[in-house]
Amino acid sequence: MPLPFIILASQSPRRKQLLEWAEVPFEIVVRHSNEDFPEDLPIEQVPIFIARNKAIAVKDYCIENDIPIQPVLAADTIVVLDNKVIGKPKDREDAIAILTALSGKKHQVITGVSILSENDDIAFADITDVYFHPITQEQIEFYVDNYKPYDKAGAYAIQEWIGVVGIKSVNGDFYNVMGLPVSRVVQELEKL
Repeated sequence: MPLPFIILASQSPRRKQLLEWAEVPFEIVVRHSNEDFPEDLPIEQVPIFIARNKAIAVKDYCIENDIPIQPVLAADTIVVLDNKVIGKPKDREDAIAILTALSGKKHQVITGVSILSENDDIAFADITDVYFHPITQEQIEFYVDNYKPYDKAGAYAIQEWIGVVGIKSVNGDFYNVMGLPVSRVVQELEKL
């Protein structure tokens, strides 16, 4: 079944790759949006809120510039450890501290998705539990120094070295941890 042509409101190479694998036709349009969120927002709503703001910014840009309205897909991924949102690391020391905190523990990866079209406003979050083996300080420093995960929530990418050697198990959608629950996205796009 052919899927609708969409606009991907993301520069993430991982989201781009996942949509290509799923054979979703798309073009990338990115506009700046505010990633702040209300402090009292339930954690599972945070990435939906941010994703929706990204989608709105792109949809508004398309309207203002007479670009034909296509469904706009935006996503945001957060890592949650002990009910606290862990964002992208600020620097090397922060990345090491984050991975040290994740070592030997379970955390959640939550990706919020927003799909806006002329007539639809679809929003959902997908949650995946990720369990790390205990990781040595030497392994953590090796990963941070060689892979520089400064643009990644939780300071890691599951498809990189740290995921291959450090992750004990994953309960939920693996691709959600990469940044997009692509099978759920395809299901929602099929409904459009």
